[in-house]
Amino acid sequence: MSQKLVCNCNGTMPLDAKALGVTMHTSLCRQEVGLFLKALDGDDSLVVACTQEGALFNELAAQSDKALIAPLRFVNIREVAGWTQEAKTSGPKIAALLALADMPEAEPVPVVNYESQGRLLIVGSGEQALPWAEKLSDSLDVSVLCTEPGTLPIARNFPIYTGQVTKLDGYLGHFSVDWDLQNPIDPEMCTRCGACVDVCPENAIDDSFQIDLDKCKSHRACVTACASIGAIQFDRVERKRSSEFDLIMDLRVDPKLRMSQPPQGYFAPGRDPFEQALVANQLLGLIGEFEKPKYFIYNEKVCAHGRNGKVGCNACIDVCSTGAIASLFKNGQGTVEVNPNLCMGCGACSTVCPSGAMRYNYPSIEHQGKEIKLLANVFGAESIKAKLIVAPSLLLHSLKAGTQLIDALGRSAHLKSKQFEGLPSFVLPYGIEHIASTGLELWLGALSYGFGEVILLLSGDEDPAYRDALETQSTLANAILQAYGFDARIALIQASAADDLEPVSVAMGQLRQRGSLPPVCAPATFGLSNQKRETLEAVLEHLQKQAKTPIPSEGAVLPKSSLLGGLNINKEACTLCMSCVGSCPEGALLDNPEEPKLSFIEKQCVQCGICVQTCPEQALTLSPRLLTVEQRKQRVDLNETLAFHCISCGKPFGTLKMVELMLTKLGTHGAFAGPAMDRLKMCSDCRVVDMVKKDT
Repeated sequence: MSQKLVCNCNGTMPLDAKALGVTMHTSLCRQEVGLFLKALDGDDSLVVACTQEGALFNELAAQSDKALIAPLRFVNIREVAGWTQEAKTSGPKIAALLALADMPEAEPVPVVNYESQGRLLIVGSGEQALPWAEKLSDSLDVSVLCTEPGTLPIARNFPIYTGQVTKLDGYLGHFSVDWDLQNPIDPEMCTRCGACVDVCPENAIDDSFQIDLDKCKSHRACVTACASIGAIQFDRVERKRSSEFDLIMDLRVDPKLRMSQPPQGYFAPGRDPFEQALVANQLLGLIGEFEKPKYFIYNEKVCAHGRNGKVGCNACIDVCSTGAIASLFKNGQGTVEVNPNLCMGCGACSTVCPSGAMRYNYPSIEHQGKEIKLLANVFGAESIKAKLIVAPSLLLHSLKAGTQLIDALGRSAHLKSKQFEGLPSFVLPYGIEHIASTGLELWLGALSYGFGEVILLLSGDEDPAYRDALETQSTLANAILQAYGFDARIALIQASAADDLEPVSVAMGQLRQRGSLPPVCAPATFGLSNQKRETLEAVLEHLQKQAKTPIPSEGAVLPKSSLLGGLNINKEACTLCMSCVGSCPEGALLDNPEEPKLSFIEKQCVQCGICVQTCPEQALTLSPRLLTVEQRKQRVDLNETLAFHCISCGKPFGTLKMVELMLTKLGTHGAFAGPAMDRLKMCSDCRVVDMVKKDT
């Protein structure tokens, strides 16, 4: 256990020291700072209930004679509880947040490495790009690609190219750029001697050393003047150019990479001088070796992207805004390939992945489950002690933008209490790396631990694809809850930016007026697993045991986006060719070696649809639904038929329906008249024997 230092911030928070079981401080960062220094000499790790003065406390700890046995940890109780309208009844929330700060940190994850030598390409008009090149060339290895002419410097201190970008991809330390040289003058060869300017009769060449083709009348006097240099060619055949860079500063109004989260090392400030200056400052710090977490784990074995040349689930590819995920087919087997250098850690791929093949790992769902379970347990226990028996609501938010938004709301609620609403006493904030990384199994898992609802706070910086994915998944989660007879308990709050307090304040006011919701079920004891389907099955079983209404025998209908569901089969069309069995990546479809029978285990099905695409008779359709846990585990027969027996030896070698269909289709063809038709009714061994006999 750690030593907890709690401060009521100069008496502005009505905290109950006895209820919290801590010594209460009033000015820990000022007059009582000696108590903090004394705590550093102890053997316990320290949790300080103040984030505002984190920099000060870290600096004091760094100057301490005794090395810290563990990093200082900070928790914010002021903006989220002590400064809200319900500060006096926020004891359970504060106790839960303090307990969370005491939890062991998540296991470290692998890292992704970058190396930059400072090779910078500035892309844009010469008027914009060249001045920045002059400023940055002393510190960086600068090159310029002028997409519009500009006055070229006489000194050749850095390479200058002209043309239009045709391809730009890569990441910090590894960008590849292709462009077309469109002007007859190649600035890389040009010596800026001015001979071409002097001889041009139309004044089509100026100090940009590019030919204005609208003015040029093809006298070609410039070509003659430049003969010894060879920088001017009107009939240039090879116009393609390419090179590699570590950093890109794209000053165009319409940048090449337009995703909401561009790759590390790519900056597109446009033509705003202030934004350009901010980017220039960042570029100066991007020389050397860098690393970031590897946010994901991919399990190819359970991926439902493709099989037998057919594409099934494309969810992760469609939702990725960074272009980090690509389709990969080899020998008919479809998987996805993730470039960890392009991945920016949003986690949306894991949220939409139906099989759990793509798993977010920063931190893992197992770790998040332990923390959320602790929050629910401590809040519940402290509520009972305080005789405030209410269920908590879980407010999920992105660590950076979401925390900024919540903190700003808390400060505004304290200073302008009539204008803004802070977090109600029953709303527990929980920060995650990115709001898009949280999905169905975590939300329903939180409800199974005793939370009354789960609220997703979108702070406005999310890619539209992420918002769509969260809305789709929340609709599915609520449909599952409603199938068990529960009310919808997953909600979204949308802000337009990290300083857009109004919609969040309105939502908090509505929650406060409504009050807390009762839990949907008794708290579960199991832990969340890193395996998505395993966790989901455990949660569904727990919810089913306490359902208000039973699941219909035919199942409850779920949205088309569901990762749960079964199959409908047209038995008349199905020939039991078993193509679907071979195509199923999850082993949900099964054949029977003893008899022609097609079986199905719904629990294994992820609704990828590969079987539907594979079926030559178009006999299968997906059926998004929720059955009982017991039904989903059972092996059920979808179709069966009689076997067709060889007319020579009597051995079964196919289904009656399939052979009859083949005979019908081939019966009118001249090549299968007489004995040839009989051979179609034989097994492969007897067919060979019969052909040999006839030939001899």
